[in-house]
Amino acid sequence: MDANSLVDEIDTAERMFSIEIVRKPEQLREVFQLRHQVYCVERGYEPSLNGQETDEFDSRSRHVLLRHASDGEVVGTVRIVAPDQANLAASFPMQRVCEASLLRYLPLQVTGEISRFALSKQRRLSCTGAALLRLALMRGILQISTEMGLTHWCAVMERSLLRLLQASAIHFAAVGPLVSYHGIRQPSFAGIAPVLARIEQEQPLIWDFLTAGGTLYDRQQEMHTKLPVWAMAESAAAARSGQQQYFRTA
Repeated sequence: MDANSLVDEIDTAERMFSIEIVRKPEQLREVFQLRHQVYCVERGYEPSLNGQETDEFDSRSRHVLLRHASDGEVVGTVRIVAPDQANLAASFPMQRVCEASLLRYLPLQVTGEISRFALSKQRRLSCTGAALLRLALMRGILQISTEMGLTHWCAVMERSLLRLLQASAIHFAAVGPLVSYHGIRQPSFAGIAPVLARIEQEQPLIWDFLTAGGTLYDRQQEMHTKLPVWAMAESAAAARSGQQQYFRTA
């Protein structure tokens, strides 16, 4: 897609959809209802109970909602699970399905896990439309991360989602073997500042959208969030050598 087309698509998305940081109980109910639709009804990943999908990590999470501007329909959501400062080793869903050593490079006290990344299938979207909604969720993630003072992200993602994010210049580092958790997933992590620096270099229009023209990004973090070269090399090697599936019950 050329630059002019991307500008037009982003402008259209900003008119059609609103990005909401959840701050009210009624918004949180909408999050749980959409997650029920996606994770229980559409995908069958979780049991269907009371029309809402929740877990014990929601009490320590911040949430994003995407809403269609024309009719108010909720079409997407994602959350950031905050670290448990009293028990960093048991902070994240990821730590239940992966070896603890996979996160040894991350400063867990300022790391958040991206989780419950969901877009509803009830409203048909083109590939471009779905891509823009993923970007909108990532913009919400960035805003929450800035508010929380986070410097790193971790996640257990579908490989297809990782590829789709990479197509928008959003690159996570795969680490360790694949795991079975809501399907086959890849443990991944990223430093927020390096991710944004690469986006700015490769796709400046996407960088401008994600950061709201730079207002959601503190450049002073750059020097503090880069993982050592040896750590990145070791994590990449671990991912390559661990492509066999490694299963653990969540």
